Amino acid sequence: MSKVLIIIGEASETVDTLYPVLRVQEDGFEPVVAGPEARLYNMVLHEIKEGWDITREYEGYTLKADIAFRDIDPSEYAGIFFSGGRAPEYIRDDPDLIRITRYFFEHNKPVASVCHGVEIPARAGCVEGRRMTCVRKCRFDLEVCGGIFVDERFVIDGNLISATAWKDHGLYMKQWMALVIDEQARMDSAGESAAAD
Repeated sequence: MSKVLIIIGEASETVDTLYPVLRVQEDGFEPVVAGPEARLYNMVLHEIKEGWDITREYEGYTLKADIAFRDIDPSEYAGIFFSGGRAPEYIRDDPDLIRITRYFFEHNKPVASVCHGVEIPARAGCVEGRRMTCVRKCRFDLEVCGGIFVDERFVIDGNLISATAWKDHGLYMKQWMALVIDEQARMDSAGESAAAD
């Protein structure tokens, strides 16, 4: 089965994460959840409540990472998804996650990021000149790393699709999956050509 990476860590946002995990399966892909270690992670739920000026955080589900960042060969995957929540802030300095992130950008493979997920490609030095959106509190992270903030619910910039929050999944996921499907077809064709040689 073709594979897609879903990047998580402690305090990944539950809906940011579970929607893509389930969505990639609908198109016949295997979601491979990746974290700093292959272990169980605690997720959170984020919501703006009436009367609050900041995001309120609740305990969410748990999710097991199938693989540790250090064990990932990015060439085996048709796409990568950076989930939001507070996790990106804590995992973005991981050298293997930086290596993996750069691979997807350097090889023009499908990348999606939602909410705080932007902090990972920004830290990896992959957003310069790229048009993206994210949750407003991460706008600085994007812009200080050379990215161009677009105040829209989702933005498509070539192989890169970004969104502001989990409520936007239904607006962009179809376009991202189309990129992933095309990338898998390209990978399959390259594999067939190599086998024929």
